[in-house]
Amino acid sequence: MAREKIQIKKIDNTTARQVTFSKRRRGLFKKAEELAVLCDSDVGLVVFSSTGKCFEYSNCGMQQILERHHLQSKNLEKLQQPAPSLELQLVEDVNYTKLGQEVAEKSSLLRRYRGENLEGMGIEDLQQLEKCLEAGLSRIIETKGGKIMREICELENKGMRLMEENEVLRQQVARIPNVYIPHRANSENRMCEDGQSSESVTNLCISGGASQDYESSDISLRLGLPYSG
Repeated sequence: MAREKIQIKKIDNTTARQVTFSKRRRGLFKKAEELAVLCDSDVGLVVFSSTGKCFEYSNCGMQQILERHHLQSKNLEKLQQPAPSLELQLVEDVNYTKLGQEVAEKSSLLRRYRGENLEGMGIEDLQQLEKCLEAGLSRIIETKGGKIMREICELENKGMRLMEENEVLRQQVARIPNVYIPHRANSENRMCEDGQSSESVTNLCISGGASQDYESSDISLRLGLPYSG
């Protein structure tokens, strides 16, 4: 007689549920042990009952099994995500390619502005290039004219300042003789007075000397002595 197939669903009876859990748990742990022995594999098994009680089995230590599981999960995440260095390298390569293209275009345009590499250009391109050069030349002339005008204004202002400084110096020099003329007149008067005083002293000395000679000769004549002038 065939064995009746048990329907897989929650057991409502609490006692029957606990008995079934105990039997099935022992059978599950036995199968895990057989798997570890027969296949030489590391097995870890954790079971929680409906009441919250924990049951576990491991043939090499549950802590080691959990650490290996955690490390394996992290490695899987890294493998699933693109490497940052690879992404960065790809971005740098793209930027380098764009930069190289821009440099090549600017270099070609610069050579055309200098009148080089014009053979492969069409009439429209040449006309567009001519307009660009004319616009650039107009800006250059305008900028140059502005700078020249500013320099002229600066030179004019500098000339005005120099003229004002020269006028101030001329006025100062014009006032200098008026300041020193009285002093010069006093010096001349003093020199005249000094000259008169010297002349008077000289006359006095001469007259004094003459009077002394006269007195000496007079005394000699009176005494009857020979007089030696």
